[in-house]
Amino acid sequence: MVFKTPNNRLTLKMDLNKDGLSVPKNYQHNLALAFAVKELNENPNILPNITLGFHILNSYYLGRMTFKASLSLLSSQHRFVPNFKCDAQNNPIAVIGGLESETSANIATLLRIYKMPQLTYGSFSLIEGNTLLLDSIYQMVPNEATQYMTVIRLLHHFKWTWIVLIAADDDNGDTFLKILMPVLSENGICVNFTVRLPKQTYLQDGVEVFAKQREYFTVYFQTKANVCFLYGENSSVLSLRMLLFLGPFISFPPVHKVWLITCHWDFESLSFQRVWDIEAFHGAISFAVHSNQPPGFQTFLQSLSPSWAKGDGFIQNFWEQAFSCSLGNLDVHGDNKEMCTGDEKLDSIPKTLFEMSMTGHSYNVYNAVYAAAHVLHSIYIFRTGRRRMEEERTLGFQNVQSWQLHRFLRSIMFNNSAGDTVSFDENGELRVGFDITNWVTFPNGSFMRVKVGKLDLQAPQDEKLTIHDDQIVWHRTFNQGVPVSVCNENCWPGYSRKKKEGEKFCCYDCVPCPEGMISEKKDMDTCVKCPPDHYPNHHQNGCVPKYISFLSYKEPLGTLLATFAIFFSLVSVMVLGIFVKHQDSPIVKANNRNLTYILLISLVHCFLSSLLFIGQPGKATCLLRQTTFGIIFSIAISSVLAKTLTVVLAFMSTRPGSRMRPLVGKRLAYSVIFSCSLLQVGICVLWLSTSPPFPDRDMLSMNDKIILECNEGSTAMFYCVLGYMGFLATVGFVVAFFARKLPDTFNEAKFITFSLLLFCSVWLSFIPTYLSTKGKSMVAVEIFSILASGAGLLACIFSPKCYIIVLKPELNNKEILIKKKK
Repeated sequence: MVFKTPNNRLTLKMDLNKDGLSVPKNYQHNLALAFAVKELNENPNILPNITLGFHILNSYYLGRMTFKASLSLLSSQHRFVPNFKCDAQNNPIAVIGGLESETSANIATLLRIYKMPQLTYGSFSLIEGNTLLLDSIYQMVPNEATQYMTVIRLLHHFKWTWIVLIAADDDNGDTFLKILMPVLSENGICVNFTVRLPKQTYLQDGVEVFAKQREYFTVYFQTKANVCFLYGENSSVLSLRMLLFLGPFISFPPVHKVWLITCHWDFESLSFQRVWDIEAFHGAISFAVHSNQPPGFQTFLQSLSPSWAKGDGFIQNFWEQAFSCSLGNLDVHGDNKEMCTGDEKLDSIPKTLFEMSMTGHSYNVYNAVYAAAHVLHSIYIFRTGRRRMEEERTLGFQNVQSWQLHRFLRSIMFNNSAGDTVSFDENGELRVGFDITNWVTFPNGSFMRVKVGKLDLQAPQDEKLTIHDDQIVWHRTFNQGVPVSVCNENCWPGYSRKKKEGEKFCCYDCVPCPEGMISEKKDMDTCVKCPPDHYPNHHQNGCVPKYISFLSYKEPLGTLLATFAIFFSLVSVMVLGIFVKHQDSPIVKANNRNLTYILLISLVHCFLSSLLFIGQPGKATCLLRQTTFGIIFSIAISSVLAKTLTVVLAFMSTRPGSRMRPLVGKRLAYSVIFSCSLLQVGICVLWLSTSPPFPDRDMLSMNDKIILECNEGSTAMFYCVLGYMGFLATVGFVVAFFARKLPDTFNEAKFITFSLLLFCSVWLSFIPTYLSTKGKSMVAVEIFSILASGAGLLACIFSPKCYIIVLKPELNNKEILIKKKK
């Protein structure tokens, strides 16, 4: 941009390529510049009575031409003498350009020496080691890293983990791959292949390159990765289009992919490419710097004609390339074309050659012009003050230097005519987001941009990206379904991923989850355990709440055991009633009537104590169940032992001169019961005082149940109770075994022997069975052992006596029994 004194005309100047070829679509950038300058010169609120002018120079995508064009800005008019003021000079205030990173870097290499601001309207990819160039560059697009992270978000959104990277074979492509490859890996995305596109210089060179590397590209594009992330500027994109166009001629397979494209490029063609099919890009998703349509721009374009401006050195070439005609006796591409009428309509041109709506890059040019103008306006106000603006207007600008713009550019903020706010951040990058655009192509070569989302850099982290899936049109080969791009099929819930040896981490096998573990989502790396109160379902893809388990009165097993307990206790009560009723009969008196009562009463309580084991465990029942059972059974076994000792001592006291006679009597029997029971009570008291039982929830023993149980607290004390009870039974069994054949009519030692043998057998088998069961089964085993051992004592000891008392009363006679004995 060049500052001009009042009433000077705008001039356009451009040197054409030697072969006359250019990209017609890029002409809109020039028109956006001219339109912005025209608006500013007609706006009385910005730089009134000041005319802005500009020069446009062509870089030809060549470094040496870019340097030459940049040096010409620093030279005298019409003379190439850089850095010397030989005669009248242009007064460059700022430079807008270029479209490609390499062009921008080459321009900045010279301009930073003069601290001249450079506003780039294309993405600027900083090559390593060129950080000093940022001093003078202002980017009209956000940082490239923002695009990379947005691509990562898109890939995650559509669950694409297997992609192809395509980049130009130059320094920018190297930098792109160096930065992006680690970022993709960190985010769980694998790169199947990396394709490097040759930088196109001449058409014949491009054809030769693709012909030589046909097999190379065939292998790469036949991959099952359905997503291609394309990083490239206009020249490399033209190379890709050439590859797709030449495909049918070099046996190249059709390429039907989802193209993810950065904001660098646009669908643009050279004049001879107007008939090239762009169907391969149908459904592509690209980033575009947020743009808007300035009012009056389309009217401005519609007024365009070859005679539009004398100083426009571009329009003739553009018109001939766009409409494939000739404005004079020119030879376009070596072929004679029909003459242009000058009345051709721009809206009749395919969009690959020209668009009537302002593109993203043109909008950047438009904003760059306004930014420079607003800075000049701010400088003028700062210098002259509002009161002296009219009289010192010209004087205020005569000494403006380009380096003075930097201070104001960093803090500039304004609203353009399209209603967007324009400002730069601390890094000299425009504060603006991206539009997510879906490209829809048509058979006639035209296309349509559909905005399907946006990236708002100012929004919270989780809300930065907005995407509307239902508005996206995919390539026709995907049947409008969301394309899948993974190394292999997803692992469904119930399976986990297992890495394939020698392949990338995105390639894996699916293995079923181990028993007891689940995976609820697709593609889980590992299976996980359910919470303690849940268990895996049949398919191992979800957790089901465990149900509560305890031996309840409501279930058949609990009801049956409770019925038996009550039944045996009633039988014991009935036997006790029989013995009380016939307490004066010889058979009752002969078997120590009081010990019999104690034994029967303890058996009643033994049977009833089993009811403490049924029902939901509580604090009281856990404290009482084992201790009550142990103490009552100890009283019962002690009574049996006392009865056996009484028989033995009674027999021994009948011998002449026996000293056992004083021991025979009730005192000895009661002493045995009391002392033996007291020791068991002492064990239970010690247990309750040190580590008492308590209610507990066992979530691990059974897969689908939470077992409500009584934790014994101290397992050692529990087995001490059982061991002591077993010790008493063993002593009683031994004594009864040796006394079973004593010559006494009422000798019940043999019945006690059988009863204690049964008792010991039950409790010896109880221990391994108890240890091998869990939950309610373990409780049922203990209840069964209590009932079986108690029933054994009741049956073996009292059934013969009840038989005589009830069914054979004639035998319950002392004379008959004595006679029988003799």
